[in-house]
Amino acid sequence: MFSHRTNWRLSPNALTRAIEEARTAGHKLLDLTVSNPTEAGVRPDPEIVLAALVNPQAMHYDPQPRGLLEARRAVCRYYREAHEVFDLDPERLLLTTSTSEAYSYVFRLLCNPGDEVLVPKPSYPLFEFLADLADVKLVPYPLLYDHGWQIDFDSLYKAASPRSRAVILVHPNNPTGSYVSAAETSALNDFCRDYSLALIVDEVFLDYAHDGAPRRSFVGHADALTFTLSGVSKISALPQMKLAWVATSGPEEMVAEAGARLEIIADTFLSMGAPVQLAAPVLLDQRRQIQPILLDRLRENLAELDRQLAGRPSCTRLQVEGGWYVVLRIPVLGTDEDLAINLLRKMGVMVHPGHFYDFPNEGHLVLSLITEPANFREGVARLLQVVGA
Repeated sequence: MFSHRTNWRLSPNALTRAIEEARTAGHKLLDLTVSNPTEAGVRPDPEIVLAALVNPQAMHYDPQPRGLLEARRAVCRYYREAHEVFDLDPERLLLTTSTSEAYSYVFRLLCNPGDEVLVPKPSYPLFEFLADLADVKLVPYPLLYDHGWQIDFDSLYKAASPRSRAVILVHPNNPTGSYVSAAETSALNDFCRDYSLALIVDEVFLDYAHDGAPRRSFVGHADALTFTLSGVSKISALPQMKLAWVATSGPEEMVAEAGARLEIIADTFLSMGAPVQLAAPVLLDQRRQIQPILLDRLRENLAELDRQLAGRPSCTRLQVEGGWYVVLRIPVLGTDEDLAINLLRKMGVMVHPGHFYDFPNEGHLVLSLITEPANFREGVARLLQVVGA
C-alpha cells in the first residue's frame, strides 16, 4: 500500500529511546546537541518580529511563484550588505518555506528517478530523507582531516558516474565547520565541467565564521550552474518563520532555463505565506542584533572546551572554521552510540555520536556550540570525566 520511498525504519534508535526514558523518569539533562536557537536562550526582538507580521497587505492574495518582489529584493540587500554581492538579480531568486523545500525543488529540477547526487561525508543526515522523497540516490564523497578538512578529489572523481547530476557542498559544512576554499572551488569547477554537473551549495551557516572574517558566497558563482540555498532559520535565528530561498547562477542560458523550470515547480505548490514574505526585510534585518550574540556564544563555548581539554591529550577537538558545531575526537571505548547512551544515563549529558553524521570510524562526538554557556561548561566537564581520563 505504501511507496518504497518512505520505507524507512520508523522505530526510534537506541539513543532516542534512552533520551525518552530519561525524560520520562524526570531526570534533568544537559543537552549539548541543541540546534534550535529558540531553545538556547537566543532570540531576536519579539516586539519587532511580531509587529512585522501584522501587515494589512497580507489580506490580499498575490500568488507570485518566485515570491513577492519586495521580499526577494530584501534578500538581495542582505547579500549586498553582508557579502558584497552587488549584482544579484531578484529574478534569479526563488523563495521557499525552508532549505529542505529548496533541495526538493532542485532535486526534481535536475534528476530523473534513480539519478545520483554526490554528497559530502561526514555531513548532515537530513539529505538521505530528502533524496528518498525525490527518488534520488546519494553517492558520498569523503572529506579528509589533516590539520583541517579538505575535499578528497580522487574519491570525488571515482564517485562520479553517467547518472551523476550534481554535487552538494555545505559551506561551511555541518558538523565539521569547514568552508570550501578557493582552490577547492577551482577544482570543483573543473570537475563539474568534466562531468556536466551542477553545484548545490548550502550556505545556512555562512555568516558564522568564528574569526569574524566574511566568507565568500557562491550566490554569484558563474563557472558552473549553481544553486545556492539559505534562509532566516540560521541567518536571523528564526527557524519558525519559514523563509528560505534558492539563488541560481552560472552560464546565462542554463540559468534562464533552470529559472523557468523552477518557477513552474514553485507555481505548482505556492507554499510561501504572505505575512512572512511581507515581513522579510525586518526578519533579515534582525541578523544585526542576533548574530553578534551568537558569535560571542560560539567563541565563548569553544574557548571553554579548549580550556577543559588542556592537559587531556587523549581527547582533542578538530579544527573548526565556522558554524554552530564542533567535533570532539575521543578514545575508542566501543561504539560512539554506546558511549552517548552511557553519558546520558550516568552523567545526564546529551551528545551526538559521530555516526549520526556518517563519520567513517568510531571515536567522534559532535557538540553544539550554541548551548547556553553554563550548561556547556558543566556538560563538557561531566563528559571528560568519562572519556578524558
